[in-house]
Amino acid sequence: MDHEASLLDVLIVGAGLSGIGMACHLAMDQPGLKVALVERRAAMGGTWDLFRYPGVRSDSDMFTFGYAFRPWHALDVMADGESIRRYVIDTAREYGVADKIHYGLKVVSASWSSEGRQWRLRLFDGTRGETRVLACRFLVVCTGYYNYDRGYLPAFPGIGLYQGQCVHPQQWPDDLDYRGRRVVVIGSGATAVTLVPALAGQAAHVTMLQRSPTYILSLPRYDKISALLGRVLPRPLVFRMARRRNIFLTRLIYKAARRWPDKVRAFLVNGVRRQLGPDTDIRHFTPAYPPWDQRLCVVPDGDLFAAIRSGKASVVTGEIETFTQHGLRLRSGEELAADIVVTATGLEMQTLGGMQLDVDGQPRMMGELVTYKGVLLQDTPNFACIFGYTNAPWTLKADLAAAYVCRLLAYMRDHGAAVVTPRAPMGERQDESIMATLTSGYVQRGASVLPKQGRDLPWRVLNNYERDRELLLKQPVQDQALEFGAMEGGGALVR
Repeated sequence: MDHEASLLDVLIVGAGLSGIGMACHLAMDQPGLKVALVERRAAMGGTWDLFRYPGVRSDSDMFTFGYAFRPWHALDVMADGESIRRYVIDTAREYGVADKIHYGLKVVSASWSSEGRQWRLRLFDGTRGETRVLACRFLVVCTGYYNYDRGYLPAFPGIGLYQGQCVHPQQWPDDLDYRGRRVVVIGSGATAVTLVPALAGQAAHVTMLQRSPTYILSLPRYDKISALLGRVLPRPLVFRMARRRNIFLTRLIYKAARRWPDKVRAFLVNGVRRQLGPDTDIRHFTPAYPPWDQRLCVVPDGDLFAAIRSGKASVVTGEIETFTQHGLRLRSGEELAADIVVTATGLEMQTLGGMQLDVDGQPRMMGELVTYKGVLLQDTPNFACIFGYTNAPWTLKADLAAAYVCRLLAYMRDHGAAVVTPRAPMGERQDESIMATLTSGYVQRGASVLPKQGRDLPWRVLNNYERDRELLLKQPVQDQALEFGAMEGGGALVR
């Protein structure tokens, strides 16, 4: 890629699930555009290339987590990380975008020039140890919302005393040998409930140490309904039906949790009791908060509960007083022996992959701005940021957002516009972030770097698939909130 000579129409930052999806939408809907992707890592896949801990898998069903334009053609409800990574790679190759990715390039800064009507990006080439420059007319950032370099790690008292191994799932060592060893997994989120049964098969014992419980729902590992339908119906139809069914069920559970929290709480807790038996101390599985104030953890075929029933795993609820030489001591006085401690303590929030953003030299801080329809950024020309859902499979929203960007670019081409800038009215910005409906620790810690919630549409992020479909796919692109700038000899977005 000649970084000084060519001006790209669209540059996508990130080659994970969202970035590949965005590139595929452009390949289908806007094939005349000159598009490239830059990826800081050495391979595509994003989250699914980064996380390599035992048992890593989706925490959403794959019929809805897969792309709308390329259905997940397998009957496993939740797929392992390697299968998802392969799915992303195969999708990129099938839609001709794999050869548009340039690896090892970390975007340091992106600067918009109103005079030149383009973005200029400074990138660090990790392989060559040098800075490069790229220019584009439209910038789409698909870097997610967490720091790839490190996960969140609390300052544990006495950690220096501990003589065993301490690892974070985000930097899982390839050679970690946990066979026959005592393992304590600190955490109660999706990573922890995935790790515990995966480690329990070979470890001497695995203890999940949680400060507070999480709601856990068991789902079948294998879609028997689709398997039966596949005997009499065409395969594409079966998977479209499965996708629609699971979108409906996912939304139904969320809506029910918000409307009848006590009934949904009872349903979830009773589901655990059925798995573990009537003598279970159900307090370990009964959170203090209402369902869906934090993400619901899903386990396939109740594998976590099976590990607990077998005696290979257990759950302890309590706060850490201090690490010791050979494990941890809780405030209750209980001692947990551990040869290995896994700190599944969450993510460190980060937006834009850590890049600096400015418009004509004026900084644009995401934590100080609102988003337009959850896709464009206030007062930031020709810029989109793809965020998925927090209360449903990520890709449902990423697909909608990518389709909207394609609609916007087509509108600009057809109406001779070179620039589009969202302009929010005074007083639109609220104090809460776009993820404020979740009370998860990582969301609360990272609230300052996340875009802010707007008072009203189109500045308010809905996290509502049905309404977002209307907002992004059906409503006219033309909107009084969007300021379009006409061509002035700068060239069209499509040749």
